[in-house]
Amino acid sequence: MEATLRWAPITAIAPVAWGATYLVTHRFLPADHPLYGAAIRALPAGLLLLLVRRRLPRGSWWWRSLLLGTLNMGAFFALVYLAAQTLPTSVASTIMATSPVVMMLFAWAALSERPRAAHAAGAVIGIAGVCLLLLRGATAVNVTGVLASVLAMTMSSFGYVLAKKWSASVDVFSLTAWQLVAGGAVLVPVAVVVEGPPPALDVPALLGFGYVTVVATALAFAAWFTGLRHLSAGTVGLIGLLNPMTGVLLGTAVAGETLTAQQVCGLALVFAGILLGQPVATRLLARVRVPRPAISRAPRPSPGTAGTTQGTAPTAAPRPTPAPREPERRPASP
Repeated sequence: MEATLRWAPITAIAPVAWGATYLVTHRFLPADHPLYGAAIRALPAGLLLLLVRRRLPRGSWWWRSLLLGTLNMGAFFALVYLAAQTLPTSVASTIMATSPVVMMLFAWAALSERPRAAHAAGAVIGIAGVCLLLLRGATAVNVTGVLASVLAMTMSSFGYVLAKKWSASVDVFSLTAWQLVAGGAVLVPVAVVVEGPPPALDVPALLGFGYVTVVATALAFAAWFTGLRHLSAGTVGLIGLLNPMTGVLLGTAVAGETLTAQQVCGLALVFAGILLGQPVATRLLARVRVPRPAISRAPRPSPGTAGTTQGTAPTAAPRPTPAPREPERRPASP
């Protein structure tokens, strides 16, 4: 319980910071340069953490960092930007909200972390809450955006599980730095070929990238991988549902809009799903047992007491008393 109370709030830093990224991206960052936006987000954050930790990969961690950086950072950021351009935020966030289920399945296959009933129930309740929170009537859906969202969610879920499996001997800051640098390095040449020269950034864009780089990337991913190290994948995935929840609450606070009754119900369901998947709740549910009726059973007879009356203790037969021995008579000496 102490571990949960310590690591769950640290893990929650990541989805809360990511939830605020929606607002910052839409208001301050250039929307027509998704690849440069992803590269500017990943590479400086990785270099900052690398400067703090001052540790380079060794051995197999060179190719592992490249693979994890592509899955969790490079390709993921680019696909998320593509989904944001082609899909409404509500649809993209709802698709990403299914990541707890996908993470549980990958963790079951790769880490033998069998999904618990509380985690599965929390995921179903949380996803239902996200649908109530974000979906409003008929919405135009772009097939390319849906595929980008599904691919981003699947790749990142698989990458997070791989990072959890491989990172036992590596500190969290180095693990996060290597992935961010590798992901950013993969994105830069692709951005140059596809988008041409980098965009010109004004002061609001620089401040926006400052938040996205330092808080929503360096700090957030360090907190996220810390949670993956100390908590199960199912628990961490459910904490990730704070992402759309934060985005809605922050957007409502900034825009001055009021929450509808449907959105309030959605918030309650998301919060209930997150709590249900925490180890504390799982232990409490495990202690709740349905009492079974007591069944009185007659005592079993001991071996060798067949024929005795049920309910009475068998009486042992008395041993015969041995006859007294007569003193041995010796012949008299001559």
